[in-house]
Amino acid sequence: MRVGIGYDVHTLVVGRPLILGGVEVPYHMGLLGHSDADVLVHAVMDAVLGAAGCGDIGKHFPDNDPQYRGVSSLLLLKQVSAYLSSRLWRLGNLDAVVIAQAPKIAPYIEQMRMNIAREMGVTPELINIKATTTEGLGFAGRGEGIAAQAVVCIYQDNCCE
Repeated sequence: MRVGIGYDVHTLVVGRPLILGGVEVPYHMGLLGHSDADVLVHAVMDAVLGAAGCGDIGKHFPDNDPQYRGVSSLLLLKQVSAYLSSRLWRLGNLDAVVIAQAPKIAPYIEQMRMNIAREMGVTPELINIKATTTEGLGFAGRGEGIAAQAVVCIYQDNCCE
């Protein structure tokens, strides 16, 4: 069994959709990034890759590679999950938090869980997502950006040996 942690943050800007956990959340701003800038899925991928000792998303999907411009982070998560599965790693559980003053995230959490579970090939019961504010403090509190943290437990699946 191994544990990994992931963290990501992106700036909020006008003129981009806000994608969190593969859900387009209605809001007057979205996250700036090379891909769809889904901070939640990016934190999840970093946690999973870190737990398996396989680097981070920057190593696997560099932001200077044009093939990843505007790509859905859920597609990248599916690739990360396949990569880990090929090495016989399986998800034990995922716990994540989205840190944003606004918009309210709670109405979209169930769909985020379903999206992440689907791309990881696991049941939604293994996926937990929470949302919190910073009570007006820091960049998230001022509405300048959104952050996410994720922790995963993975285990080695030795059923094939």
